[in-house]
Amino acid sequence: ITPAGVDEVIWKAPDFWRYRGGYHILKGDAKGLGFEAVGALSVPLDFSYKSKDEILRRRRINEHLLEKMQNKKEKANILNELGTISYFLSEPRKAIEFCEQALAIAKEIGDRRGEGIVLGNLGLAYSDLGEPKKAIEFYEQALAIAREIGDQRGEGNALVNLGNAYSDPGESKKAVEFYEQALAIAREIGERLDEGTALGNLGVAYSVLGEPRKAIEFYEQALNISRETGDRRGEGNHLGNLGVAYSDLGEPRKAIDFYEQALKISREIGDRRGEGADLANLGLAYSDLGEPRKATDFYEQALKIFEDIEDPNAEKVKRLLQESESS
Repeated sequence: ITPAGVDEVIWKAPDFWRYRGGYHILKGDAKGLGFEAVGALSVPLDFSYKSKDEILRRRRINEHLLEKMQNKKEKANILNELGTISYFLSEPRKAIEFCEQALAIAKEIGDRRGEGIVLGNLGLAYSDLGEPKKAIEFYEQALAIAREIGDQRGEGNALVNLGNAYSDPGESKKAVEFYEQALAIAREIGERLDEGTALGNLGVAYSVLGEPRKAIEFYEQALNISRETGDRRGEGNHLGNLGVAYSDLGEPRKAIDFYEQALKISREIGDRRGEGADLANLGLAYSDLGEPRKATDFYEQALKIFEDIEDPNAEKVKRLLQESESS
């Protein structure tokens, strides 16, 4: 095996390092680790992780391999995954830096599929920075490439992202159209994870349209798929959204139960944006219950997180905090 081949094996199977050191024996379910890493290679947003420690470990491995890797396509894959990890850790500016480097390489070597994936990830990062118009430009480019090369999964991902970008109340019907197209593709190609994402986003759209009961139906379907596929991030999102729906139905105590479950997951996987949203929603629920002091405590925790990660929701939480303090 050539040195380049060894690098490839090490990157696709991180446990190879421990194997070479002679102190790690692969057995039982441990064999699945290699498969997850291969999945991450082709579709970076697809990899699953159970805890913040695990994703930080993956970042360390990729940072080490970035210095060693000579093959340009593999280097672009590593940069893209580092961008994805930064996005998951609520570091959108870092994500943009990595993705821009990956995009330049993908264009240089003519890797159209890789280019489309990176464009989608750039859109996600700009969306988190509160720049939806810029995000839409990247999503549309990603969609055009996916359709050009016949990448149905990439097409579905781009459609979901476009739906998210059009999630404002005045555009919710347009968002539903994008999500329904993405759902049809996911079911056609048998991608359960993507199906769950599309169902969850349909729930969000119907929630915005003032139909919380319909939203709950979609969230419950999405939650079942997330648990079935081990998608912890998706599970946390759907639990939080179920809380919002029950809050809209005037059931704040039921909402609190869902928010607390979502908050636990957000903290376990290091999703600071999700943690901030869960804390803010807990504040809203306690405000509805006439407990402004508890609400204030949650708003303060949420505000600190949103300011740390430059999330545009910080301004909204500031207003809620002021209202709560005046109460």
